[in-house]
Amino acid sequence: MNQGNTPDIAYWTGPGGDQWARHNDFTEHMFAPVTSALLEAVDAKPGERIVDIGCGCGGLAFALAKRAGPTGSVLGIDVSAAMLGLARRLTPPGAKVEFIEADATRHEFARGAFDLLASRHGVMFFADPARAFANLRTALKPGGRLVFSCFRGTRDNPWTNVPLEAAYALVPRPPKPGPDDPGAFAFAEPARVERILGGAGFTQVKLTPHDVTFDLAGGGGLEAAVENMLEIGSASRSYDRSDKAMRAKLAQALRAALAPYAKGKSVTLGAAIWIVTAKNP
Repeated sequence: MNQGNTPDIAYWTGPGGDQWARHNDFTEHMFAPVTSALLEAVDAKPGERIVDIGCGCGGLAFALAKRAGPTGSVLGIDVSAAMLGLARRLTPPGAKVEFIEADATRHEFARGAFDLLASRHGVMFFADPARAFANLRTALKPGGRLVFSCFRGTRDNPWTNVPLEAAYALVPRPPKPGPDDPGAFAFAEPARVERILGGAGFTQVKLTPHDVTFDLAGGGGLEAAVENMLEIGSASRSYDRSDKAMRAKLAQALRAALAPYAKGKSVTLGAAIWIVTAKNP
């Protein structure tokens, strides 16, 4: 493990990974529009060998394996044992998918063995992203592709802002992250992404904006949306989980904030993402 990544590794290898594994059905439902946009950009071909970076519970890896077919393969890499355990259990029979528990910053990939590096929102948490992407590029063949999704700026993502502002009326607002700090919105600025990928040796870097809609309820209604935001959503790290009274207050605030966006069993808010593409020379 890269010790520079320790805070995020501690989250994903601990309670964060456990929570996301338990809520995998919800996250796959919510991120479905991102998956669709990403798969179109990836355009995986039969026979290709692919790395899924930050693969989590395997949703993207399975879709990529289906497109790569029986002559291709997918290697999913993640630091969360809980999420990888679920990914292995969910692997369709006969799917050419392998999962490894490792930090992509330091893992020794087979050099020049892969056609494609892909990731669905799994690359924004590196403490040293230039080093991580330089290491990942060693896995690509000459002319190989990098395609990943990440969030644009927080102002363009009401799906996270609405719950957070409701929470911050009750809990202290955390310090604003620095421009180079890892996190969900670390790749919001195109110039930074271009600088990181260019410094890692990639060429033809391009960021394409996509606007999508997230259902915070996962089809389960308003109460499900409140629970999701408290468990793994944007408000989940804003409070001490052992404080039952605060959790109840936050639930009430989130319920009021999200109610205007509820329609039937869905609670929908906008999300703004980049689809980033690059080449290995």
